[in-house]
Amino acid sequence: MSDQSSPKYIFVTGGVTSSLGKGIVAASLGMLLKARGYKVTIQKLDPYINIDPGTLNPYEHGECYVTEDGAETDLDLGHYERFLNSPTSKDNNVTTGKIYQTVIDKERRGDFLGKTVQVIPHITNEIKRRIKILGKKGDFDIIITEIGGTVGDIESLPYVESVRQLRWELGYQNSIVVHLTLIPYLAASGELKTKPSQHSVRQLMEYGVQTNFLVCRTECSISKEVRSKLALFCNLNIDNVIESKDLPTIYEVPLYLQNQNFDALVLKELGLSTDKKPDLKQWNDFLEKYKNPKNNVEIALVGKYVSLQDSYKSIVEALIHAGATLETKVNIKWIYSGDLTYENISDYLKDVDGVIIAPGFGDRAIEGKIVACQYARVNKIPIFGICLGMQIAVIEFARNVLGYKDADSVEFNLQTSAPVICLMEEQKNVSNKGGTMRLGAWACKLKKGSIVEKIYNSQNIEERHRHRYELNNEYINEFENNGLEAIGTNPDTGLVEVIQVKNHPFFIGVQYHPEYKSTVASPHPLFMALVKASQNYQINKVKNATRKQI
Repeated sequence: MSDQSSPKYIFVTGGVTSSLGKGIVAASLGMLLKARGYKVTIQKLDPYINIDPGTLNPYEHGECYVTEDGAETDLDLGHYERFLNSPTSKDNNVTTGKIYQTVIDKERRGDFLGKTVQVIPHITNEIKRRIKILGKKGDFDIIITEIGGTVGDIESLPYVESVRQLRWELGYQNSIVVHLTLIPYLAASGELKTKPSQHSVRQLMEYGVQTNFLVCRTECSISKEVRSKLALFCNLNIDNVIESKDLPTIYEVPLYLQNQNFDALVLKELGLSTDKKPDLKQWNDFLEKYKNPKNNVEIALVGKYVSLQDSYKSIVEALIHAGATLETKVNIKWIYSGDLTYENISDYLKDVDGVIIAPGFGDRAIEGKIVACQYARVNKIPIFGICLGMQIAVIEFARNVLGYKDADSVEFNLQTSAPVICLMEEQKNVSNKGGTMRLGAWACKLKKGSIVEKIYNSQNIEERHRHRYELNNEYINEFENNGLEAIGTNPDTGLVEVIQVKNHPFFIGVQYHPEYKSTVASPHPLFMALVKASQNYQINKVKNATRKQI
C-alpha cells in the first residue's frame, strides 16, 4: 500500500487503571488497517520480570498463549491472531525479564567494554532493539506495539522512556501514540468524569510523550462537551478523542471504532493513504451470524481454573468462532472439576449437549475430570479432550475398560503400576520449568479414513503443543484392541497426538492445543465438529424424549 522504506509505528499505552482492553483496541485497529490493505503486525511489551508467562499460575495472568515457533506468551497475542488472522512469533512478545536477561548476559561477556550498565541507555536500547526487530525481520507497513501495565507504574517507566526516544529517532511523522484511558461515571452526580484521564495524559507528557489519540473506555456515550473538554486539556483535536463504550462482544469493537473514522485518522497522522476503503464483509457476516443464531447448544467446560475464565480464553473464542459459523449459540457451562464425584456427576452433565475436558497442570481436581470423562463416554455425550484432557481420557479408559485400577500419569503418581501417561524421554533430566516443554507447532499424521482426517480434510497437519507428558506407547496395542484408537501420531517420534473411542458419536482427544489456531476468518475444524456433534446429540435427545412420552 505504501512506498515508505521502513514501517510506521503505533504505540498503545494505558492509563488510570489496568484491564481496560488495550489488547482488544490494538487488535481492532490492526484488523481495520489490514482490511485497508496494509501489512500489519502487533507486539506486546510486558513489564513483569518473568521471562515469559509459562510458569505463571493462570489465576495470576490468565491463559498462556503459544505461538507457532514455540514461544509462551501473553494472552493478548491470541487476540492479535484471532483478529488479524495471521500468526505471531517469539518476537511479538517481550518481557522485562527477557530485556534484563539479555543485557546482563552481554555485560557478563564484556560486550559493554567496561562501561557502567544503566537503565538509560542500555536497558532502553535493548527495548528499542526488540521493538524494531519485527520491522527488520518482516515485511510490514505498520507495527503496533502495546505496552502492558499503566502509565505511572514504576515497571513501565523504561518502556515509556524508550517510546520517547524512538519517536525522536524515527521522526514524529513515522509514529503515533494511542492512549487508552477510563472515563468513570459517577451515579451520585450523574456525570462522566474526565479528571483521571487528564492526569494520565499529563503524566505521560511529563515523561516526554504526547499522545496523538485518546481512546476512552466508558459505560455511557461521551457527549461532544466532554470530548471537547478532553481535547482541550490533552492537546488534541476533538476528532482524535475516540469513544470505546462497553459492547456485548469484543468482535463489535472494530466496527464501533471504524464508525468514528479511527483507522482513517490514524493513517492521516502517519501520512499514509486512505484511498482504499476497508473490506469488512467477512467480519460483518461473522457478526451477523453470531448475533442471530438459529440454534443453541450447551457445552460443559470441565477444568480447574474456571473461576477466572481468561484461563481458557482461546477455547472460549474458538467455540464462538465455530458457533457463529454454524449459526449456533454455544452456551458454556463452567464446571470446577474439584466439585465432581461419582455421586453428583449426573446433576452436572445430564442436560449438556457436549463436554470439553480442559488442559492444565498438577494433580489438583484431576479425579473430577476422570469422573466427567467416564460419564460422557458411558452416556454417549460428545466429548473433546484437549492436551491434559486427552491424557485424562486415556487414564479413565485404562481404569474402567482395561481394568488397571491404578492407572495414572506419572505427573500425578510416580508409584503407579500402570503409567499409561509418562514423561517424554528428553524431559527426564530437565530441571528448569520455564520454556522446557514440548512447545510450538509439531507435525501430525492422521490415520487415513479416520474421523479426524475427515474433519481436517487432510492427512498431514501441524498443531501447537504445550506439555511434558505423553501417552505411553507400551499400552497402545491393548488400548486399540479394546476400542481406544491412536489415529494421529508424530511422524518423527511416533508419539500419539490424537485418539478416538470407537462406538461413540464423538469422543476425540488431542495432545495439542487446537484452540490457538482458531480465528474469526478460519474457525478450527475440531471445534466446528464438536458443535455439530453437540447439535446432533441434542436433536437425538429430543427425539428419544418424545418417544418416551408417546
